[in-house]
Amino acid sequence: MTDLRRLAATAKTLAPGIFIIGYVIGTGSVTTMASAGASYGMSLLWTLIPASLFTHVMVVGISRVTILSGDTILHVFRRHFGSTVTVVVIGSLMATQLTSIIGVMAIVVDVLREWTATYLGYAVPMLGSATFFTLLLVMLFWVGRHDFFLKVLAALVSVMGLAFFFTASLVPPAASEVVAGLMPGMPDSGNPKLLIAGMVGTTMASVVLITRSVLVQEEGWTVKDLGAVDRDSAVSMTLLFFINAAIMACAAGTLHVKGMEIEAAIDMVKTLEPLAGGVAVTGFVLGILAAGLSSLFPNYLLGPWLLSDFLGIPRDMSRGVFRAMVAAAAMFGLVVPVFGGKPVQIMIASQAVSPIAMPLLAVFVTILLNKKSVAGENRPGILLNVGLVVTVLFSLYMFTVALTGFWGG
Repeated sequence: MTDLRRLAATAKTLAPGIFIIGYVIGTGSVTTMASAGASYGMSLLWTLIPASLFTHVMVVGISRVTILSGDTILHVFRRHFGSTVTVVVIGSLMATQLTSIIGVMAIVVDVLREWTATYLGYAVPMLGSATFFTLLLVMLFWVGRHDFFLKVLAALVSVMGLAFFFTASLVPPAASEVVAGLMPGMPDSGNPKLLIAGMVGTTMASVVLITRSVLVQEEGWTVKDLGAVDRDSAVSMTLLFFINAAIMACAAGTLHVKGMEIEAAIDMVKTLEPLAGGVAVTGFVLGILAAGLSSLFPNYLLGPWLLSDFLGIPRDMSRGVFRAMVAAAAMFGLVVPVFGGKPVQIMIASQAVSPIAMPLLAVFVTILLNKKSVAGENRPGILLNVGLVVTVLFSLYMFTVALTGFWGG
């Protein structure tokens, strides 16, 4: 019985990390990793190493600031750096939130349209399905009945994730290709910088890091749980690395070997064809719909979370202003169905926005953890401090990569 209790306690400490995996592995990660594998094989595998490693450093850093200060991260920013600076951070986070909503909904409705056209003989209009999904999600939020819905979606996403692992085992890349992919390099063709920024952005997501602070506070973790924080983050980032690598390997082993790239969202289903042929199509569509819809919920809620964090007020989602913010954010999902655009390219670009906010977060977390008024006697050791400084440098580098990628360079 003691062993069972210890196992249950350990599993509970991993819950926030599992949330990160569920948040990150969605339409953004599938689109960027599959596009990277299709276009460049395994040559961009190296990108996942610093993305996962520095995300771990930031998760640990933000968790420690939350635990040691007793407040969520934005509230700490406001107290130590002032309202103006914190509003700038919030603005950059809101930009990533809204662009993510645009990209995710575009992928969801594009996949549904192509699937219905092929298998039902009628292409469901993108605007009609986007409107339906938006109203459904907002209604579920409004009545507070979305928990069960999210659990069902999470189960479907898990099935899709396992499918990528099995498919990768059926079409494994050559060992030499994997080793070569671990060596940093920049392909000469296409726009690899925007894709790299998207790959880093979907993993090292600033929105996820802010949400992490909220989850740590809700878990009630204290100084004695700092070890659990490190373990939880290390496990989740390791799993995240292998899941992302498996998605890339599927695309490298199916599309890249045939010289095919991902032009439309439905092209991503071809990465699973070795697993179950035509059956994989329906499974992938269900998985990508589930991943998209489940990731839209936290994006809808981010605005109210940021505001309540900034003002230091309870996260009561029944407040009128919070509900209005959720409804306004949800409307951004209609941008592509109304105005048009290429969903895959828009999804990658929306993920590439995330690194723009990361340098500010990394610098502020580094400063706070080394302030005695925040960390007291629990200031970071040499290893964590070196990790934080390198994370700042890496985030600045990715900021320039993202900007260059947007400019087409």
